Amino acid sequence: MTFKTLLDAWAAEHEPARTSETYAVHLVTEDAAKVHALADLFPGVTHERVITDLLSAALERVEAAIPYVPGDTVIREDEFGDPVYEDKGLTPQFLDLVKKHRKQIEG
Repeated sequence: MTFKTLLDAWAAEHEPARTSETYAVHLVTEDAAKVHALADLFPGVTHERVITDLLSAALERVEAAIPYVPGDTVIREDEFGDPVYEDKGLTPQFLDLVKKHRKQIEG
């Protein structure tokens, strides 16, 4: 989710599905002020939704920033016929852990 998509969703008041689990956080004062300002800019969008959506967008960017580390095993060929090697970096482990935790949360 891009930040532009996020702003568009807030303007359209489209609310995604949520888990029943809650997480308590203590925000830095400046960040809390920004959350309140965003909620004021988009009437009907709660502080919780601002925080949740921003966290979601940030997590997508963190995942995309995890570096690819090529392994020794060729897993496929790209559209030019060049080999694509397995990822030996943190991405496969991260994705496995996400899957594990999703199953626990959905439970």
